[in-house]
Order: sequence, then C-alpha cells, then structure tokens
Amino acid sequence: MLIDTATPEPLVFLLDVDDTLLDNDRFAADLGAELERNFGTAERDRYWAIYAGLRNELGYADYLDALQRFRDGLDNHPALLAMSGFLLDYPFELRLYPDALETIAHLRTLGRPVILSDGDVVFQPRKIHRAGLWQALDGDVLVYLHKQQMLDAMQQRYPAAHYVMVDDKPDILAAMKRQLGARLTTVWVRQGHYAVAAAGQRIEPAPDMEIACIAELRGRKLGHLACA
Repeated sequence: MLIDTATPEPLVFLLDVDDTLLDNDRFAADLGAELERNFGTAERDRYWAIYAGLRNELGYADYLDALQRFRDGLDNHPALLAMSGFLLDYPFELRLYPDALETIAHLRTLGRPVILSDGDVVFQPRKIHRAGLWQALDGDVLVYLHKQQMLDAMQQRYPAAHYVMVDDKPDILAAMKRQLGARLTTVWVRQGHYAVAAAGQRIEPAPDMEIACIAELRGRKLGHLACA
C-alpha cells in the first residue's frame, strides 16, 4: 500500500500481534501437543530447545527455522513434512482474542490502526493473514526483526502527529517511549506469558496505560489515548 508521506495522520495506533491481538501462547501449546503426538516427548523438548536457542540468537521467534533444524535425524519420519502444513495452515482466526476485530474497527473511528510486529518475513505475515488481521487492517502491516529499532522507518511509512503503541511487552514499550517521548502513548496489555513475567518489575518509563485485554480499548475516547 502506498503511503502519502506529505500528509501526516493526526493519530496512528500501532498494534502488536502476538499475545496482544491473538493468543500466541495457545498456538505454542497446540504446536507442542502436535510435536509430542507425532514425535514423542523427547523430540518435542528438542524442538523447543532449538527454538529457544534461535530466539536468544536472533531476538525474535522463528518457528520455521526451528523446524528446519529439528528435521536433523528425522528425514524419514512420516510426520515430518506434515508439520509444515500444521504451521502454515494453523487456524489463527480461532486464536484472536475476544472482540479483537471489533476493537480494530473502533480504533479506526479515532485514527489509523497499523500492525507493528516483530517476526520473520514468512511465518509472521502468514499468521497475520490467517487470522484475518491483514484484511481488517487493509494491508497496513509492518513486520520488522526488532520493531523498537525501526521507528524511523515506521514514521516514514506512517507519519503522524501522535502514536499509540499497544503491546504485551513493557520493555519494548519503554524503549519506544524513550525514542518518541511525548509523541507516543504506550498501552500495556497484561495478557500472555511475557506480561505475566514482567509483573512486579520496575519498567522505566512506565506504560502510560495498562489494560487487561485488547477489548478494553473499545469505547475509549481519543482524549484518553492521546493524553494518557
């Protein structure tokens, strides 16, 4: 989608995907169950060890590369190739949080909603498509390796007088706030395992707003968001 960079939007909502708009923890649990059913507990644990190593190395989730490395020693296993279909055809539309699409529609009445997500260049966009989010956002989707490091690029694509970032990771919200300052309102969605792990931690700067789930943004007025 072409962006008119000469006319900034008054307000752009930047929406994370995993554990913000959809329950990625539930997907991970389903993936683990599928691996255990087909390969056993030890191989399931080996996949997650590979995944964790890649996450530490790359700084983002890469389920496909983890599967590629997981195949070592399993090339003749009858279930191996079917795992690609499990990942690419997973029904992410069933993992949207309640009223996620309705919340996006509401935010559109206040400003321009845009997905701003971390992830790889294949699986993350596929997930967004499968969930129906690409269509709901009219293709206004950004996927970077590390979104907090790409704020200049984001602003070039979607210039705005003010931004609202909605995310389940308060450390990412803080990193973005330090860069954009008063031009950014940060909203911490306290759902998913990252939010649970961050509970009680001191985050500076603290989020401007905390909500229990994405649906809480429905009914909020522009002033509540831009001036939090």
